[in-house]
Amino acid sequence: MAHTAPFWPEPEPLDPLTAPVPRYGTGSLADLLPAVVAGQGLPGVTTDMELAPADRACVFLIDGLGWELLRAHPDEAPFLTSLLGTSLNGTGQPLTAGFPATTATSLASVGTGLPPGAHGLPGYTCEDPATGALMNQLRWRPWTDPHVWQPYPTVFQLADAAGIHTCQVSAPDFAQTPLTRIALSGGTFHGRLSGEERMDLAAEQLAAGDRSLVYTYYSEVDGKGHRYGVDSDAWRGQLLYVDRLAQRLAEQLPPRSALYITADHGMIDIPFDPDSRIDFDEDWELRAGVRLLGGEGRARHVYAHPGAAADVLTVWREVVGDQMWVASREEAIAAGWFGQDVDDRVRARIGDVVAAAHADMAIIASEREPGESQMVGLHGSMTPVEQLVPLLEVRT
Repeated sequence: MAHTAPFWPEPEPLDPLTAPVPRYGTGSLADLLPAVVAGQGLPGVTTDMELAPADRACVFLIDGLGWELLRAHPDEAPFLTSLLGTSLNGTGQPLTAGFPATTATSLASVGTGLPPGAHGLPGYTCEDPATGALMNQLRWRPWTDPHVWQPYPTVFQLADAAGIHTCQVSAPDFAQTPLTRIALSGGTFHGRLSGEERMDLAAEQLAAGDRSLVYTYYSEVDGKGHRYGVDSDAWRGQLLYVDRLAQRLAEQLPPRSALYITADHGMIDIPFDPDSRIDFDEDWELRAGVRLLGGEGRARHVYAHPGAAADVLTVWREVVGDQMWVASREEAIAAGWFGQDVDDRVRARIGDVVAAAHADMAIIASEREPGESQMVGLHGSMTPVEQLVPLLEVRT
């Protein structure tokens, strides 16, 4: 009797239309400040997300503190955990960060009140169509004019012009960065080194006006997650620390205030094995026809050589399509990954192919991106652990 080898069907690629698109317009980071300033009487900034009005509002953004990470660590964050029920106007629900779920994109969404397709920072790195160079939008390299790259006013600038006392309290190094200038400027920047100093000054500035809008920021939860992972003692120590900072600020709020505690993305630890970390620089199939590799490990912009976009899309779907949502530029835009509309100036910044991780994996690039490829904790995609962020609230 003849024996035949078992038949194992090829895995079906994920349909990009099944990706959980951020809730732009109703519950994303881009809706936060428009909802806040609407409650302060600022005209002309609209969103369908509603928050209870407050004369004085402070946004405390904790870099890397995703909703699922917070819920998984109640012992390290007792104060923040006690506020989970207040999230998103008392619904106990999270916000979505936006795609990709990465710092430069999310901070631009927060500050401008616009989704990535409008503000034009569609990833950690993306192509500058004017030069053909791959631009790092967090470090702003190579240089390009910030206000040409992102021409819209920030919500902080609009609030300041309307007579709302407006300021940012952050690390001194951020005072003049291009990202601050095009995403977070407006009013006065106050640089303070320690977290405690930032919390105390944020509370003072909140009380300095009858209507106030204050933004403050802490980065090291994200930093320790990238370096050591979100399963590390170093990361847990930072969560303990930032929990105390949030409580310190909440206890100093002046009357008629609302404190909103949020984040720019979550994070996931990716194992260091060849199946979990596919190395673009060593994979001839993924490299074929590719001119530039942008984005980051879990949210890739892939720029094809002229005439090769369709072939690149086909190959990426064949190689990683069962682990990533792989879309053409047109499919990603039509599906709303970057918002309802994408400005003409932004379209060519988006990859010919866009790949967002669904599985616990990443496309690293050991030669092109040696530092990023060694990070333990990663983010960028539309999975809940990366995409969902809290909007915790304390009121006086």
